[in-house]
Amino acid sequence: MDRGSAPTTAASAADVERAWEDNKLAQVLYHDWEAQTYDEKWSISFDDRCTSIVRDRFLTVLRSSPEAGAELPFGAVLELGAGTGFFSLNLKLAGLVDEVHVSDLSPGMVAAAQQNAERLGFTIDGKVADAEALPYEDDTFDLVVGHAVIHHIPDVEAALREVVRVLKPGGRFVIAGEPTTIGHWYARHLGRITWETATRVSRLPPFRARWAREQEELDESSRAAALEAVVDLHTFDPAELAETARSAGATQVGTATEELVAAFVGWPVRTFEYAVRADALGFGWARFAYGAWVKSMKVDAVLGRVLPQKLFYNVGVTGVKPGTR
Repeated sequence: MDRGSAPTTAASAADVERAWEDNKLAQVLYHDWEAQTYDEKWSISFDDRCTSIVRDRFLTVLRSSPEAGAELPFGAVLELGAGTGFFSLNLKLAGLVDEVHVSDLSPGMVAAAQQNAERLGFTIDGKVADAEALPYEDDTFDLVVGHAVIHHIPDVEAALREVVRVLKPGGRFVIAGEPTTIGHWYARHLGRITWETATRVSRLPPFRARWAREQEELDESSRAAALEAVVDLHTFDPAELAETARSAGATQVGTATEELVAAFVGWPVRTFEYAVRADALGFGWARFAYGAWVKSMKVDAVLGRVLPQKLFYNVGVTGVKPGTR
């Protein structure tokens, strides 16, 4: 991989060079770099649309565990690898949690989450923290959540042990949005095929003026993809992820998956949006894309009853710290 493809926006050249050998430094640099544009990139918002998505995703994973549900609503919650606060802030807006704390290895992401909270009218505690060594006392939180985070962590079991440690006895963790091994394979292939097709077709004479992005913008997207491949460390088999959670000390472990048809819709749609000029797509496209994803998720809810979990794109895991609340 060409080391020159790494972003230099928020780091010295020496830091960027070291990041190719130091994965945790790469995580910090990449996520600091993404912090101010992350919500736009992934269509993250703090309104009814995303609040309902987060609520449903959280409850789906939660209810995969035996005897789950009596804890609602939760009191003090920590979001692990919080990014811009997508999961925990929307859980608060949904009324499922009360006191929010966020942690992330990236200072830029912690700051972005706190800024989002302030815009929503409340204050949250935020700490720059390594998930494998959380700076919190034992038995602190009623709930620990994470979304698309543990696939970035070198030692997943060590991180889950830390999660169990900081939970109160009887406390629960809910981690959602992690890539399955099979899902990652087909999502990457779908993305690559869509990117190559869209960028080539958009440069044909009939489409160039309206659809083609500038080469500099395409190169920037390629640089982002190059470093993203460095910071994405794991994919998961649902059964193996459940066993890792048990090995970390959790009981009442459950797993849930989602997005099969939705992945085959969502990945080409999202990739196409980045392959063509931003002003070529309007509100009509956004309405179509979101509507197609919602309909495909309804199909997936039916398929999830009959198909193996490992076929779906996302997996979530939940578990409880032994003891009594």
